[in-house]
Amino acid sequence: MADKPDLIAAIAASVRQANTAALDVSFNELLDMWESKELDIQPDYQRLFRWTPAQQSRFIESLLLEMPVPPIFVIEEESNTYQLIDGLQRISSYLHLRGKLEALQANPPVKIGDLLVLEECDIVPELNGLTYDDLPTALQIRLKRRFIRMEVVRKETDRRFKYHMFKRLNTGGETLSAHQVRNSAMRMLSDTFPNFIVEMAKVSDFKACTEYLTYERRMSAFDEELVLRFFALKNQRSEFKHEVTDFLDEYMEAICDPSRNAPFDYTKEEAIFRKTFQALWLSLGEYAFAFANRDKTALSLGFSIYHFEGITLGIQSVIDRIDLSDSSALERLAAALKAIKLDPGFIAITTGGGKNSPGPLNARISFVSERLEVAFP
Repeated sequence: MADKPDLIAAIAASVRQANTAALDVSFNELLDMWESKELDIQPDYQRLFRWTPAQQSRFIESLLLEMPVPPIFVIEEESNTYQLIDGLQRISSYLHLRGKLEALQANPPVKIGDLLVLEECDIVPELNGLTYDDLPTALQIRLKRRFIRMEVVRKETDRRFKYHMFKRLNTGGETLSAHQVRNSAMRMLSDTFPNFIVEMAKVSDFKACTEYLTYERRMSAFDEELVLRFFALKNQRSEFKHEVTDFLDEYMEAICDPSRNAPFDYTKEEAIFRKTFQALWLSLGEYAFAFANRDKTALSLGFSIYHFEGITLGIQSVIDRIDLSDSSALERLAAALKAIKLDPGFIAITTGGGKNSPGPLNARISFVSERLEVAFP
């Protein structure tokens, strides 16, 4: 096959963007780095610790038996500290074993000082029921001195290379949702917009309106994805073709990537977001994204993503006309939204499958918008 110099040059140019190194570090060194804050696990990433006590125990058993374990990946920061980008479950399991882990979202929750009680070790069942403190000194030392390969992406590495590497490492993993990968990956480009999304997800009216998200959805950062959906669909809906994940990735990347520098007025966008969810909370309360019951005669508490999209985007056509200090305006809004939710036409375009495409999306937004414009001429 003939040489393709352009392709070879392109690969070579991309390789030059990467500056990496491999280190062998002991688990005791990792613990020291964690305690001295030389190893950073972002709070938004740390909460993703999902391994069960049995999974953690079998990992510790593997270390004791000197079985091979996958490497961890870190990014070197300008301060010469390291940011973890892959290896959360393994490091957290060791921290738990040593009583150094705080993972209040885990099931069961883990607090500093809680020692992992080994269970379901199937190669050496004699380990079951023991904690680190129960192990013979020789085995404690073996664990402390056990090495793991740490792949380091040096601070000189191109930002976009770091971003793409994080996505490749984490896409398809069972522990991260699409938004968790997106949020952490975008931080390789810039922290500003990801931090903004996280802060908006903490706004009290938004949290109250989305109260009926399941625990699993919250743990997968779906609440943050909803914030991103709101801004992406409000500002760039015409670019949505079919795949929501690709659409959200593209929108967020355009804002985060300094080389693209897509416009985003943080002050203006935050004001719109806050007023939207305040209006919905004051008018509908916990029924903001509820749906019609089986008889189609009343609203049933719960959360519908189709209602979220239709209502939060549809209300934008009249949001400037709604005076949140006017009780009669809020009563009109509540009545109009309830009527929309119980309308057979709206029910038809917000139930069943196959609604995740531009046509149905635009239909439910237009449905809400047209009826609210009648209520607020």
